[in-house]
Amino acid sequence: MKGTFFRLRGKELSLILIVLVCTTIFVWTWDRTPFLATFLPPKSRFLWLSSDAFTNSVSPESQIHMNKDISTSAENKTVNYQEGQLSNILAPAGPVAETIPDKRKETTESLAEGQAKDKHVVEAEKNSSAENSTILTKTEENGKKNLGEKNSKLEKESVDRRSSADSANLSSSERIKADENSTMLEQNQACNYAKGKWVVDDSRPLYSGAHCKQWLSQMWACRLMQRTDFAYERLRWQPKDCQMEEFEGSRFLTRMQDRTLAFIGDSLGRQQFQSLMCMVTGGKERPDVEDVGKEYGLVKPRGAIRPNGWAYRFPSTNTTILYYWSACLCDLDPLNITNPATEYAMHLDRAPAFLRQYLHKFDVLVLNTGHHWNRGKLKANRWVMHVGGMPNTNRKIADIAGAKNFTIHSIVSWVNSQLPEHPRLKAFYRSISPRHFVNGDWNTGGSCDNTTPMSIGKEVLQDESSDYSAGSAVKGTGVKLLDITALSQVRDEGHISQYSITASRGVQDCLHWCLPGVPDTWNEILFAQL
Repeated sequence: MKGTFFRLRGKELSLILIVLVCTTIFVWTWDRTPFLATFLPPKSRFLWLSSDAFTNSVSPESQIHMNKDISTSAENKTVNYQEGQLSNILAPAGPVAETIPDKRKETTESLAEGQAKDKHVVEAEKNSSAENSTILTKTEENGKKNLGEKNSKLEKESVDRRSSADSANLSSSERIKADENSTMLEQNQACNYAKGKWVVDDSRPLYSGAHCKQWLSQMWACRLMQRTDFAYERLRWQPKDCQMEEFEGSRFLTRMQDRTLAFIGDSLGRQQFQSLMCMVTGGKERPDVEDVGKEYGLVKPRGAIRPNGWAYRFPSTNTTILYYWSACLCDLDPLNITNPATEYAMHLDRAPAFLRQYLHKFDVLVLNTGHHWNRGKLKANRWVMHVGGMPNTNRKIADIAGAKNFTIHSIVSWVNSQLPEHPRLKAFYRSISPRHFVNGDWNTGGSCDNTTPMSIGKEVLQDESSDYSAGSAVKGTGVKLLDITALSQVRDEGHISQYSITASRGVQDCLHWCLPGVPDTWNEILFAQL
C-alpha cells in the first residue's frame, strides 16, 4: 500500500510540474507574440460609441460639464509634456473606451484639442527643451488638420449664439445700421475709391453754394454767378466694389475730435479746404467756430490781399481745419531780403518751412501741387530752382516736368521719414486735378463750354492712377494716395468755365471747380479713409 501511494504521488507531482512548465511557456509566448491577441474579441464591442454619435446625443447642459473635463485633461497632458512623455500625443489614439464617461472625456478633448494644444505649446516653450517645443508644434499642426473643420463649426455656432444674444438687445433698425457699418468698415480696408462711376443722386448737393458765404469764396460759388444749369451738383461718386460712407458733418467732427486736419498746396487745395468747411457746417453760418489762424502764423501781411492760409476750430469737438498756400510744395527763401523785387530760392528738396514748423500739430495732412509748374509761373514768381542749397545744375531736373516729379518725390519721402516720430499722423498726397481747356489754354482762348454731366464718360475702371508722378512717389511709403484724377477727368461740365466773375473777357476758367461740386467728392473719399 505504501509503495503504491508513493508511486501515485510521484505521477501526480510530475503531471503538475508538466502543467506548470507548459503554462509558463504559454504565458511567456503570449506576451512575446501580440499577434495572438487578435483571436480575442475586443472588449469595447458593446460599449464603443462614435464621436459624432456621442456629440449629437449630448445636451447643451452636458457640454458645459464636458468643458471642465477638457481643462482638467489639458492640465494633465501639460505635465506629461513637461516631463518629456510625448508618446501619448505622437501615437494615434485608438477608438477603444472602457466606459461611456471615459468616451465622453475623449470626445470633448477632441472637440477642444485646438484650444488645449495652444496652452500645451505655451507651457512646453517655458519648461521643455527646444526639441520638445518643435515636436509639440508639429503635433499641433497635425491635430488641427484633423479637427479644424469640427472646431471651426463649433466656434461659428458659438459666435452665432453670441451675436444672436447681442442682437436681441437692439432694435431692428439699430441692427441693420450696425450690420451696414460693420460691412462698410471691412470693405473700406481694401477699397479702391478711384475706381467706380458717377450716378445721379437727387439728395445732393451736401450744402447750398448760395448760402455758404462764411467759408466759400464768391469767385467759386457758381450759384452766385450767371450760370443757370446746376445738374453737376446732383452727381455722387460710387466706388465699384465697395460702399462709400455717407458724409455727415457731426460724424466728421466726432471722428476728428481733438485732432487737426491740414491742407497744404495750391489753389485747388484751397478749394478742397473751403469745400470741407461747407460740408462740415452744412453751408450754414457758425458763429461758434473760432478763427485760430494766429496760432499758425496765418495772418495777412501788410499790403497783402489775403493771408497765406486760414485755420478754424470747432470748439464742441476741438477739431481744427486749416489750409496753407504752398503752390510748389517746396521751401522758398528770398535771395535778398532787402530788395522787394528779389528772386526766391526754390528748394526742390526741402519741405516748406510752415510744414516743418507745425507738422507736430497735425493729425491728418493732405498735400498737393501741380498747376504752377510751368515756365510762366516760375518767371512771374521769380523762383529759381535750388537743390542741395545751391542753384540747380542738373539738366534733367531743370526740365519743368523733371523738377515737378523730383519735388513730389522729395516731399513724400520727407513726410514718410517723419511718420515714426509722429505715429498719430495720417498723411495723404492728392493726385493732380485735371484741366479741361479745349482749343487753347487759359490765355489763348481755351474753353470748356459743356454743361451736360457725364457726356464724355461716367465710369473709371483703371487700377493705377492717371497721375504717374503721385502714384510712383507714394509707392512703398506710409503716405497714402488720394487719387482723384481719373474720376475728375470725366467731369468737364463742373468747371467755372465762362461764368467766372474775376476773369477777363474771353478768358474761361477750366481749372477750378464750381462749389458745391467735384471737390466735395474728394473730401468724401478722404473722410472714408480717416
